[in-house]
Amino acid sequence: GEIADKNKTNYLEVFPKTIVNKVESPDVGMMHSMNPYQGCEHGCIYCYARNTHEYWGYSAGLDFERRILVKKNAPKLLEQLLKKKSWKTVPIVLSGNTDCYQPAEQQFYITRSCLEVFLKYRHPVAIITKNALILRDLDLLKELNKDGLIAVNVSITSQFEATRRFLEPRTTTIAKRMETVKALSENGIPVNVMLAPIIPSINSHEILPLAKKVSELGALSIAHTIVRLNGAIGEIFTNWIKKTMPDKADKVLHQIQSCHGGTLNDSRFGTRMRGEGKIAEQINLTMAMARRKYFQNKSMPKLNCSLHEQYKDGQMKLF
Repeated sequence: GEIADKNKTNYLEVFPKTIVNKVESPDVGMMHSMNPYQGCEHGCIYCYARNTHEYWGYSAGLDFERRILVKKNAPKLLEQLLKKKSWKTVPIVLSGNTDCYQPAEQQFYITRSCLEVFLKYRHPVAIITKNALILRDLDLLKELNKDGLIAVNVSITSQFEATRRFLEPRTTTIAKRMETVKALSENGIPVNVMLAPIIPSINSHEILPLAKKVSELGALSIAHTIVRLNGAIGEIFTNWIKKTMPDKADKVLHQIQSCHGGTLNDSRFGTRMRGEGKIAEQINLTMAMARRKYFQNKSMPKLNCSLHEQYKDGQMKLF
């Protein structure tokens, strides 16, 4: 993260042929996702999406943070898809492999343009972000919410600013993320908070106080994953933690491995997100306790797919 700060971010315009991806992984809670950008300036050291940058010919390290591909035709591609009679209406998630409200969005407005398309076609959308920039688009979120078309997932990994600074160097501050949860909730937007990833001995002790805080701010639910360092990320994370926390590095790495069958790279569906073994079990039990204690009578509403289906039916009657 630190070296990247000395290097200017490059924005590269690209024009893909498709924008919505079917998510094949059975343990990910989404069926379709779209990414207005590829790569992410937030520079979170643990990010599972780093590996995807290699498909574009760039590195999972600094290139992921400073070579950002801007999908200029994303709104147009989305509109073409939502017009199709063959498209089966299911919620689309912004984004699976990047943060759709990373700093680039301040300049390019691609996420906002996509939200306008979702609103136009009355199509359900869920957002995952850790950036307070989402509040810029509160007007659109409120319109979408009138018809039950929006859910927001805000990622908060710690209650401590010092932890955020070394894990997620260029992200919105913890205070602003908390304010974001509060502002969205006060405006009726359903919010789930992602305590993800949980990293043993770094933020694993924060589950209960974080859950209490975000529940008080209006969040309707919480979710988590246990960190997994797949592909190139294992080496990136290992090098980083040995420089950043030399006294604690071996302990943290060993505990991560103990959650994933002795390896940093766990690709097994079902266990890769939740882990296994004593440490993972303790984390999962603490999450269950947090839900019982702070989210007893709360839940995220199901997104409304019927209005887009009605739109398609109406279109078909025109012919």
